[in-house]
This record gives sequence, structure tokens and C-alpha cells, in this order.
Amino acid sequence: MKRPQADAPTRRTHFVDLAPFRRSPAFFRLWLGGLIAGIGGQMTIIAVGLHIYDITGSTTAVSLVGVFALVPMIIAGVYGGVLADSFDRRTVVLVAEFLAWGSTVGLALLAWNRVDELWMFYALTTITAVATTVVGATRSAIVPRLLSPDLLPAASALGGISFGVQVTVGPALAGVLVATVGFQWTYTVDVVLFIAAFTGVVTLPRIIPEGGSRRAGFAAVWEGLAFLRRAPNIRMSFLIDIVAMTFGMPRVVFPAVGALLIGGGAITVGILSAAFAVGALLSSVFSGRLGHVRMQGRAIGSAVAVYGGFIAAFGLVLLVMDHGRAAGITSSFDDANLPALALASVALAGAGASDNVSAIFRQTMMQSAVPDVMRGRIQGVFTVVVTGGPRLGDAYVGLAAATALLWLPPLLGGAIVVLFSLAAVRLHRSLREYDALHPTP
Repeated sequence: MKRPQADAPTRRTHFVDLAPFRRSPAFFRLWLGGLIAGIGGQMTIIAVGLHIYDITGSTTAVSLVGVFALVPMIIAGVYGGVLADSFDRRTVVLVAEFLAWGSTVGLALLAWNRVDELWMFYALTTITAVATTVVGATRSAIVPRLLSPDLLPAASALGGISFGVQVTVGPALAGVLVATVGFQWTYTVDVVLFIAAFTGVVTLPRIIPEGGSRRAGFAAVWEGLAFLRRAPNIRMSFLIDIVAMTFGMPRVVFPAVGALLIGGGAITVGILSAAFAVGALLSSVFSGRLGHVRMQGRAIGSAVAVYGGFIAAFGLVLLVMDHGRAAGITSSFDDANLPALALASVALAGAGASDNVSAIFRQTMMQSAVPDVMRGRIQGVFTVVVTGGPRLGDAYVGLAAATALLWLPPLLGGAIVVLFSLAAVRLHRSLREYDALHPTP
């Protein structure tokens, strides 16, 4: 497949660059299909949790959905990348999408037939997680074949918009549908929305990896890992992201913050969670100038340092509220401290925005600096990083919060993220001098 040529003029607006849509109708169809199907996927994620809790009344039972899927997702991330580098990527996505769609159909059938066997829910959601992991790694490897290199930052920003819409609209729709028409129709709506994913992929041409050998065994996995060892810029970008997600992901403390410090209970938890997604969405909407940033290694370090600063600011808000509680100023479960909630939300929105900016440059670096024949495998490893990092973060926050100082994990973790990201760019010359016009892995 012939790759489009670059001819984009310099932009003078901060609004997201829509040139990828104009220059590549195939990319637009792929993006739109993923957006519509992703909304349905987020609906089902929420619906499954509510459904299992409705059956069992157990939060632990709900959490096992992620526990059972974690290891298969990691395997799928690594081996799915091998498949993307060995076969027609269009075919790989279609097969994986069909498996994900079939598991969604299975959930709908369970609901319509009122089958309450938990193992079936766990099995079907694990199949969905595995299939969507393969889809994610392969779709990311497809995008550079549809667009010229100068449009990859804009494509990543548009991907951020798509994800932001999915994680805001999907859960909201799930709540409304489950409450009004029940689990059966909620799953069925996702079954219908999923068809959009097929529409976006079916219209793609065949996309054979350039230089691919069609070897899909473990040797191909090791070949990908060996390449990563020879790719210091990609490797360091992964390491910075792991540190940021491990020490700067305070979502585990949100329920306690809503109950003990800021008040407001579940509503506060929802607002804090949404603030991060809103910040990420807004940063994508106003990402128009990012496509002309050449020193993307420095940009990654700066964005992650800003991310750590916002997380530390969130911890500082919690520290002030903790001191206020010690002085007798209390917040109740029902009534939130609105100024504190506003400040905490702004801090998390800033963290979401800066994290998304970092993600745009990291994704662009992978798509432009990694050879096409390795792109699926490196995207697969990146999927493992994105999947495992937040879970390591949950463990860190849980251990740090055991001190009963809820402000300590974000305040300390944010400081660690700032120092590490700045030091990484300072000490790693190759990343510091990375130039988008001359990408090197």
C-alpha cells in the first residue's frame, strides 16, 4: 500500500488538526468506526460490573473481572503484536473484532436467558479483553500506513478525542440504559454499535507488514524484544510512562477522599474520575500546534513532569483538608467541601491533559521511529505497559495509603514523577536530542 505524502502547511490555530480526516478517508472510517464501537464497549464494561454486583452483591466478585483478564491481556498484547507483524493487519483486526463481537453477543444471550453463572461472565469478558488488546495493537500499527508522518501527532490527538468521548458517553449511557430498560437491552445496544467497527475495517485495503516474514512463533517475540533493547528512545519513553503510572495514579484513594476528606461520597468519586478524562479530552481538542513540535523527547519529559506536578497539587489539596479535619473542620459523606472539590478536580484535569500530551508524542514516536515490520510488536509491548502500569500504581497507592495519610501517595508520588522525568531527559542524551524530522528508535 502506498503511503500518503506530506504537504501540510504550518497551522496557526490551537484547535485539533482535522487534516488526517481530509487526507485519508480510510483513516476517518477507521476512527469513526472505533469511536462508535468504543462507546458500546464502555457501556458493556459498566454493565458487566453492575450485572455481576446485582447477582452477587460482592465488590470482590466485580473486581475479579479485571483479575482474570490481566494475564491473558498481557499475553495478547505481546503475541497480538507478533500477529500484526506477520499477517495482513486488516485480517488480524477483523478476526479479533469478530471474537470481541461474539463475546458481546454471548453476554446479551446470558442476560436475555437470565443465566447467572459467574464463570460465563468472566470467560466472555476475558475473551473481549484479549480480542480488544489485539485490535488496539494492530490498529495502531495500521495508522502510519494510512497517513504521512507529519500527520501522526494529529492522528494521535484525534485518538485521544475518540477515547475521551468513549469513556464519558459510554458509562453515562450504560447507567441510563441499565436503570431504564435493563441489562438485556444494554448488551444488545452494544451488539448493534459494534457493527460500526467492522464497517471501518472492512473498507481498508490489505495491509501487509513491510518486510514481514510471516513467522508468528516465539522467535518473533524475542526478535521484537531484541529490537527494543536496541531502541533507547522507545525504551526510555516506556520507562518514563511506567514511573508516571506507578507513582502518579491516585484513583485508589478516591472513595476514601469522598468519604473522609472532601466529602460527597460517590458523587465526589465520579467527579474526580471524570475530571481526568475531561482534561485529556480538552487537550486533544486544542492540540493543533503539537504537530509542529520537533523535539518530541523533551516534550515527553516536560509533559510528564507537568503531570507529576498536577498529581502533587492534588495531594496538596488532600493535605490541607486533612489538616482541616484535624482542626475540627469536617466534611460529611453527603455534603462535599465544594472549594476543595473544585481545586482537586482542576488538578486532576490538568494531570489528564498533560498525560494525554505525553501520550500523543509517545504514540507519534513509536509510529514514526519504529520500522513497519516491528511496529505491531512494539505496540503490543506498549499495550502491556499501559495495562500493567496503573495496576502497579494501585499497589503503590494502597501500600502508601495504609499509613492513613491519604495525601501521601499523590504528593510523594507526584514529586517522584517530576524528578524522574526531568532527570531522564537530562541524562539520556538520545531522548533529549530526538528530532521528529529525523526519527530514530
